[in-house]
Amino acid sequence: MRQLTSLDAQFLGVETARTYGHVGGLAVYDPSTAPNGTMEVKDVCRLVSERLHLLPPFRWRLVGVPFGIDLPYWVEDPDFDLDFHIRESAVPPPGDDRRLAETVARIFARPLDRSRPLWELYLIKGLEGGRVALLTKLHHSMVDGVSGNEILGVLLDPSREGREIPPAPEGEPGERVPGELEMLGRGLLGLPRQPVRALRSLPTALPNLTELPGANAFPAVPQISGAISRLRRAVGADTDPGILEVTTARAPRTSFNGPVSPHRRFAFGSLPLDSVKRLKNELGITVNDVVVALCATAVRDWLLARDELPREPLVAMIPVSVRTEEQMGTFGNRVSTMIVPIPTNVADPRKRLLRAHEYLRSAKERHRALPADLLTDATSFIPPAVMARAARTTMDILGRTRPPINLVISNVPGPRDPLYCAGAQLQAHFPVSVVIDGVGLNMTVMSYRDHVDFGIIADRDQIDDVWALMDGTASALDELETVICGKRANGRAPRERERTQA
Repeated sequence: MRQLTSLDAQFLGVETARTYGHVGGLAVYDPSTAPNGTMEVKDVCRLVSERLHLLPPFRWRLVGVPFGIDLPYWVEDPDFDLDFHIRESAVPPPGDDRRLAETVARIFARPLDRSRPLWELYLIKGLEGGRVALLTKLHHSMVDGVSGNEILGVLLDPSREGREIPPAPEGEPGERVPGELEMLGRGLLGLPRQPVRALRSLPTALPNLTELPGANAFPAVPQISGAISRLRRAVGADTDPGILEVTTARAPRTSFNGPVSPHRRFAFGSLPLDSVKRLKNELGITVNDVVVALCATAVRDWLLARDELPREPLVAMIPVSVRTEEQMGTFGNRVSTMIVPIPTNVADPRKRLLRAHEYLRSAKERHRALPADLLTDATSFIPPAVMARAARTTMDILGRTRPPINLVISNVPGPRDPLYCAGAQLQAHFPVSVVIDGVGLNMTVMSYRDHVDFGIIADRDQIDDVWALMDGTASALDELETVICGKRANGRAPRERERTQA
């Protein structure tokens, strides 16, 4: 058995009837490269079955401690049923991207069954051009972005012929599931460790209280934050006073910063990586700077069209992996975050991109000074018995007060070479992430081959047209190429047509 960390358990605790804790991706395949020219659910079942021993989280199921007196455990499910987890769906005619996105949004809004391993995989047919899609749902309590990519790497191959898979170890898989009395005893034995765990985290968490996402929504924290910022400037620790401090950047309220509903909207599309790199090289910045600027521009245009663009810059949370080489393959969560203003209040496109670079550079410098395990240490202070209620109460407060952040932006580097699943070539991989109370918009990006794939998810009641945001990123890229590189996109097809062929 393997006990969840306090951070892992937080992703379980935040779940309600309106908020889910799973993440995943929409992978689009060309089945014409597969052995029989098709990709069927039986092919996916066979592939996963052959590699199940390389995917430990696929067999983990939760075992709770009675009364929640300690953190839950993972146990290898002795009654694992692969057919339950791999399912089939279809997009109604004509099978275009918008109907596919509606199908994804509907499937993704359903919670995972906690009595079984917390993942599902859907083979979706009926797409234009004979394509097929695989939609994965993985609970965030067992994987973060990096470990999720590790799972994707196990399922994909570098060639259509596949690769040699090491044999599974001998012996029957699965563990004995302990009864409630045994788990109660285990929880009681763990009670003395809880104060020790909290005290061990104290030196890390307390001095960095104001760096935690959402901390500014609570009384006195903004005042503490301001005092710390002034002290740092007084001693010369802040070398760039022209950039908004992470702790003092208060997010303005927008229409997507309230309590979320149970329903979602999803949009996706691809942009050429060469264009992004052209901008990066022209200005000596990073790919991530360009991605954040594209997202900021799309959100700015969306708000302008609705006459609700705030004067202050919006504030984004950007997840950062702190997983070390030694922690690769251990799954679970090894993440931190940067809270970064984004230049939605800058009208000039060139200045907007450069300001995004300045904001991110300042945030990275500040983040490097923070302990890698800050989020885990901070959550260690919460007693397991009240952790779920505390998580849900915090989300409720963030949904009803001035938001600590406005949106989430995440950029994950991906492979440059073609990949295959059961012989079908991967065409694109669009991330599908999560929104919570107070933060009803998430824009996640993953690069693959020669393009960057955007997955934008939003609360259905808060954002009426999520495709406008996707199209806005394409328009922003064209505008930046024109202004900075002095030329149009070399006669490329309009972005709308480019997106529908992704």
